[in-house]
Amino acid sequence: MAVRPVSPPRFDVAVALAGLLGGLLLWAFGLGVRPADDPVVLFDGRWALLVPLAVTAGCELLRRTAPRTALATGTLALAADLMTQGSIATIVMYTDLMYAAVVYGSPATARRLPWITGVLTLAGMLVPYAVWRVPEALLIGLVVGAVTFAPASTGLIVRNHRDAADAARLQAEQTALLAEMDRVQAVTAERSRMARELHDMVANHLSAIAIHSTAALSLDDPGTSREALTVIRENSVQGLAEMRRLIGILRDGADDREPSATPTLDGLGALVEGARANGLDVTLDAEHGAVPAPVDLAAYRIVQESLTNALKHASPGRVTVCLRRSPEALEIRVTSPYGDRDGPRAPGSGAGLVGMRERAALLEGSFEAGLASAPEGKRWVVRATLPVTDVEQGEA
Repeated sequence: MAVRPVSPPRFDVAVALAGLLGGLLLWAFGLGVRPADDPVVLFDGRWALLVPLAVTAGCELLRRTAPRTALATGTLALAADLMTQGSIATIVMYTDLMYAAVVYGSPATARRLPWITGVLTLAGMLVPYAVWRVPEALLIGLVVGAVTFAPASTGLIVRNHRDAADAARLQAEQTALLAEMDRVQAVTAERSRMARELHDMVANHLSAIAIHSTAALSLDDPGTSREALTVIRENSVQGLAEMRRLIGILRDGADDREPSATPTLDGLGALVEGARANGLDVTLDAEHGAVPAPVDLAAYRIVQESLTNALKHASPGRVTVCLRRSPEALEIRVTSPYGDRDGPRAPGSGAGLVGMRERAALLEGSFEAGLASAPEGKRWVVRATLPVTDVEQGEA
């Protein structure tokens, strides 16, 4: 496959044309660097200096696309120009080639050229002075430095500033990318938190509604249906209140927003009474004392979800809720009978166990749920351990 040639940038074309036209103008007026009788001049014709001028102008077209090739060819053209009467335009264009080789060349070229030209400048000063022993010989080194070392040093400074600007721009882009990743993670975490809150607040009431409505439809007993409808209404009202509180959290800055009370372990008694009203035989044994607010909310939600799961899936029997506070952690244990049940069963999605495990993990605690053998039969046991010391230190 043929490689398509790279076209020179417009600026480089403009530089080449400007240098060529400037050199032709100087040549038309007969302005050269040296007189025709100078010993250095080997080609004293006026037409001879046009060849190095044209070659150097052609090198300007490669100043960015092939800077090292342009500099090497330009150096030969400058050496040829020294054997003619010379042109200021050729010298000026050569300094631009030296500058472009450092700015647009490889990093190795950018490092080496200032050192090489610096050594040539010193040699151009010391060697002629050592040979001729006249102060004017030092001017040779100054001319060499002006043509080679000065543009190379200037190009190195410009390149360093350009690299620093590129590094700063890259760092800014990386910072923006990290900020966007943090924002996405924060949004995802907030959505997960909202999903847990919504599930924990509403699932209990909706499960009770589903179970009692199924019982009311399956039994042709006015008394039972009335009792079921009463429970359905209570859970509907409570679920609606929970939804309003959640909406109050999400509505940011509304003047008519009702305060959204965060549930705590002090409300376990009311939670258990509600579970009993829904048909569960619940025993509460809670000795938790004062715990940090994050642990307080997480423990309440874990107990609430455990009772919801017992209401939906447990077989008839006693459900026990036990909380114990140690100096290091709060222990939660909820057990319920496991087996077949005769009554209606509400469908489950598995999100409850996931939510409880996430709540424990956020506090660097542990969570497990599964079957366990007991004298009274198989039991479904939910255990959670929520550390309180690290949370208290973090709040302090």
